[in-house]
Amino acid sequence: MNDFIAARSQMALSLGFHIIFSCIGMVMPFFMAVSHYYWLKTNNVVYKNITKAWSKGVAIFFATGAVSGTVLSFELGLLWPTFMLHAGPIFGMPFSLEGTAFFIEAIALGFFLYGWNKFNPWFHWVTGVVVGISGLVSGILVVAANGWMNSPSGFDYVDGKYINIDPVKAMFNDAWFSQALHMSIAAFVATGFAVAGVHAFMILKGKNVLFHAKAFKIAAVFGCIAAVLQPLSGDISAKDVAERQPAKLAAMEAHFHTGKSVPLIVGGIPDVKEKKVDYAIKIPGLLSFMVAGDLNAEVKGLDSIPPEDHPPVAITHYAFQIMVGIGMLLLFVAVLYFIALWKKKIWLERRWLLILFAAVTPLGFIAVEAGWTVTEVGRQPWIIQGIMRTADAVTPMPGIVYSFYIFTGVYISLAIIVVFMLYRQIKMVDKIYDIPSNSDQLKG
Repeated sequence: MNDFIAARSQMALSLGFHIIFSCIGMVMPFFMAVSHYYWLKTNNVVYKNITKAWSKGVAIFFATGAVSGTVLSFELGLLWPTFMLHAGPIFGMPFSLEGTAFFIEAIALGFFLYGWNKFNPWFHWVTGVVVGISGLVSGILVVAANGWMNSPSGFDYVDGKYINIDPVKAMFNDAWFSQALHMSIAAFVATGFAVAGVHAFMILKGKNVLFHAKAFKIAAVFGCIAAVLQPLSGDISAKDVAERQPAKLAAMEAHFHTGKSVPLIVGGIPDVKEKKVDYAIKIPGLLSFMVAGDLNAEVKGLDSIPPEDHPPVAITHYAFQIMVGIGMLLLFVAVLYFIALWKKKIWLERRWLLILFAAVTPLGFIAVEAGWTVTEVGRQPWIIQGIMRTADAVTPMPGIVYSFYIFTGVYISLAIIVVFMLYRQIKMVDKIYDIPSNSDQLKG
């Protein structure tokens, strides 16, 4: 492994871990706020217990997200100094604002965790809502910075120099909205199904059923609503990519030849040498329609792009297929759940529905990882689309491969610790909050 691949691998590893922590940290506070609201309105102690249990999970992921996010910020400077030298003054605004959002989130979380029975109940609830809003804003700002890498704006590039810099225009680049929308909804899908899946599993085991049933419903509703909305945001994002990054779209679809009435490819194994896709299902004209709203529209293929500017086709295509496939599966589960809520309430008492939710627990996060693979690998060989190549931005410092090995060990250790802490937290929940269903406190 050379230093260039090691630097990219270290960045991918760090981002791969951080994105899970940040998604949960962005979304869980909203679950917590809903259960807290139910507690204040109904005085049902189960909702109070759910809120307290979830708040401890939020604290765990806030701490790990803060650590992994700090590592990422250092890695940008250490691994990609040329990139930061030129790009830092241009897209630094969203990062600075993200820091402000992070500080607000930290203060609000402190108020919430230590404010029980100390603040006015509704003020206490508001601090929890602020945790969620500031965390979501923080995530959107980071995605806006990434959007700038895919759609650089806010400067003029003349004779290798970056002039006439406009940080506001850079932050609100052409890609920020579609990426932020798609990523935010994805975070709700992944976290909603993961949390619902854990509670479904505990219900199946017969542990503290009332507690887990109410927690399951809150998480499932959030996740299922987001799963229904996600294809709409995906369509917006795909159209945006088709306009700005045709090479990425071509790699996503393994579309080698420019033409009209282009089919949508489902699955398949790309053969880059022969410029074809084997064993794929092809739906005639659908890609043209999805890109331009016209079954006969022309779609650029990789043959219209210089070979040195081609992204890795196989990785991008497989990641895209995984993301879309999981999205469709979770949409199917969401539709089943809404049918159960509105028409077939008897399904809510069936084990098969809980087994289904438990089975899909990790899939949302797998889709998130696949989506970010599409975003980052599909932009290659550019670190700033059309302006700076990734190979030109990497540090000249030798020995990056050893840094990659060390960080791999650190992140694996961190993942084990987080899993252990969450496992212990779940076990403690069943001991502390296992309240008999006939308790007077449950009324209301």
